[in-house]
Amino acid sequence: MSFIVEPKVEEYAEEHTTPDGELFERLAEETRTRMSAPQMMVGRIEGRFLAELVRLSGARRILEIGTFTGYSSISMASALPPEGRIITCDVDSEATEIARRYMDESGHGEKIEIRLGPALETLETLEGFFDLVFIDADKPNYTRYYEAALPLLADDGLLIADNVLWSGSVIEEGGDESTRAIKEFNEHVRADGRTVAVMLTVRDGMTLVRKEPLAS
Repeated sequence: MSFIVEPKVEEYAEEHTTPDGELFERLAEETRTRMSAPQMMVGRIEGRFLAELVRLSGARRILEIGTFTGYSSISMASALPPEGRIITCDVDSEATEIARRYMDESGHGEKIEIRLGPALETLETLEGFFDLVFIDADKPNYTRYYEAALPLLADDGLLIADNVLWSGSVIEEGGDESTRAIKEFNEHVRADGRTVAVMLTVRDGMTLVRKEPLAS
């Protein structure tokens, strides 16, 4: 994955973002060593940004679709109050084994519940509303995740979709399955009269979505 921002500018921004600490450094290193697609891990900038969104929104209950090795889960959990909780979904047992170890070591493990299995099946079992939903999983299912998660989002909640610029390929013709899926998802959100959205050029692109207050 290449970033949208010029690499030296991205590096400068990361250098001027507060470090996450030694635990995250070890988590990142193990992810790079053991996982075949370590670029799926959110980094310092996005992790800090997610944590600040949790803090500023006052979120208490979070749904994450796509755990990977836990960088984003731990980042968000660090900004939750002691009673806050995250349900995070993934199908990769190796990645979630790494995630669980670092979650527990971080001191925020009791806030995080990992649901191993297809996320769409997990979402069917969930009740109540979530203050924040973070989608960062397989791209062909993005629109399905969005539609399944939106009814679970609190009226004043925030939904965040990652990788919406997909290394810039969204502005090119054609593309592989994931590229086409991201483009279709972006158009789906753009046309959704139930919500308001803003797309940001943070890392590989993030879209922030809220329900439209006047929507019935």
